[in-house]
Amino acid sequence: MGLTSTVDGKLQLGQQVGQQGFLLAKLEDLANEIRANSIWPLTFGLACCAIEMMATAASRFDVARFGAEVFRASPRQADLMIVAGRVSQKMAPVLRQIYDQMPEPKYVIAMGVCASTGNGIFNNYAVVQGVDEIVPVDVYVPGCPPRPESLIYGIMQLQKKIRRKIPAEQGA
Repeated sequence: MGLTSTVDGKLQLGQQVGQQGFLLAKLEDLANEIRANSIWPLTFGLACCAIEMMATAASRFDVARFGAEVFRASPRQADLMIVAGRVSQKMAPVLRQIYDQMPEPKYVIAMGVCASTGNGIFNNYAVVQGVDEIVPVDVYVPGCPPRPESLIYGIMQLQKKIRRKIPAEQGA
């Protein structure tokens, strides 16, 4: 990377300064870049979308290229919950409890039409009509079931969102 500056004379994240190779950036920008490239998803498959989520982690699609390779079995070790499939009314409190056990910052991807809106083929009283009624959702991945490429795109969109994040004390 070469030496370039912006209009106000400040250097952007990741640009080289002189021949020494110094990196000038705000601590928040570096932390957000690290967070975006080291996402640890929670193993939380509920229905048919979970098969596509598993395929995303397999060798053909290899989500490890995007820094999301370590699927965790414990919510205390994960920062991304991928809600893959329909959520029943009985499962809703369990989903919320698992979400509450995740450390901050935490993110949620609603994978599939059932998790996103509940209006797939399960439009009835026993299925939650959108997981956003239970937990805040950062990215919606449409489809029934969505292809692994769609989930990878959703993860990339989440990474963009994490990189742009403004710290809470600055009025996010």
